[in-house]
Amino acid sequence: MSDQELAGRVAIVTGAGRNIGRSIAHALADAGASVVINVRSNKAEADAVVKEIEAKGGRAMVAIADVVDVAAVDKMIASAVERFGRIDILVNNAALRAEKPLEQMSLEEWRHVIGVVLDGAFICTKACLPYLKKSDGAAIVNVGGLSAHTGAAHRAHVVTGKAGLIGLTRALAHEFAGKIRVNTVTPGLMQTPRPPGQPEPQHHSFSNPLVGRRGLPEDISELVRFLAGPRAAYVTGQNYQLNGGAHLS
Repeated sequence: MSDQELAGRVAIVTGAGRNIGRSIAHALADAGASVVINVRSNKAEADAVVKEIEAKGGRAMVAIADVVDVAAVDKMIASAVERFGRIDILVNNAALRAEKPLEQMSLEEWRHVIGVVLDGAFICTKACLPYLKKSDGAAIVNVGGLSAHTGAAHRAHVVTGKAGLIGLTRALAHEFAGKIRVNTVTPGLMQTPRPPGQPEPQHHSFSNPLVGRRGLPEDISELVRFLAGPRAAYVTGQNYQLNGGAHLS
């Protein structure tokens, strides 16, 4: 199998400006795909990822869009098709990881987090469907979260949203069987920067990787690359947990 197994393919990666999303964009570009780098608002981050990919000889473009804004997502998809001519791969990575006790959480805060995680995946998937259905190797990869399986205090909205992605994955795998492969990749504790002043989440205290280290973005992006490509032609409806043995299921 060629190291450019995704040559001629076009991928959209939401939340691709940093950390896991950025690494996924690089992995797909290294495999030969043209990559749409989606961010909600930080154009500088997206521009940097595009420049990094182009410096290696790849093709990429920036797409500014809030994944819960239907009009903005439709515009992003139209721009991607205008630039690259097709869409073969969608990676639903955009997410929020806010923390708040349930007793203090407003309905607006609840909906905001679930909206980005779950509604965003629905909106982006639906917008891409006409093009994915035309592809001879279409794939959707949803990026889940370990706390959806372990639970976590002060993250009811995050846990619920990420758990919902598993259900969405299974539903879409059935609905588009034979046309679009749909899988979830669930990272565990990651060695990625935390916002200044933000404390370590409570659930990290009982999620210790057996391998003795936290995950790197590359640990996740290599599996996404596999699931997006022809080597995974027989894989759909699955949830892959990459957590170094922090949670066994």
